Amino acid sequence: MHGTEAQRALKPGADEERATHDADLMASVYAADGIDEHGPDVNTGAAYGEWANARHSMVFADHLHNITTHTCEIDGDEAHAESYVIGTMVGRDGRTLAFMGGRYLDRLERRDGAWKIVLRRCTIEWAFTADASFQNSGAFKGFLKGTWDTGDLSYARPLNLDTEPAVRW
Repeated sequence: MHGTEAQRALKPGADEERATHDADLMASVYAADGIDEHGPDVNTGAAYGEWANARHSMVFADHLHNITTHTCEIDGDEAHAESYVIGTMVGRDGRTLAFMGGRYLDRLERRDGAWKIVLRRCTIEWAFTADASFQNSGAFKGFLKGTWDTGDLSYARPLNLDTEPAVRW
């Protein structure tokens, strides 16, 4: 597996799928017996998406996860990967923004030609909160805003300038 193939194997379920709350797509990157550990919570890969969506929805009005540096060691049909992640979450009050930095530590296996996550362990290395009231200042008026469903424009095919419905600030 080349670096780009490794990145493709890890990308789904890690960023836009979480931003749009696509639980099925999040679950699809895990092997049938895959496991996800986020702090004290351990879920099957199949259950991870629904769990993550419920947890995020309880306390956040919006969130975005960014995968940054990624390394992957491949040994035949097994790979170990480390991906740095920065999560930003807007509190339900609309005034607080939480930043968290951590890593995804993954073991993947190639089964039937497809790479899937067998185990994901999540670290949190740092976190802080900031004032998010600027987003309500009008500076973003007219900009597109993501949605937590398949109505998000990232699902539109083909994407055109007049693709609707488009949610805006």
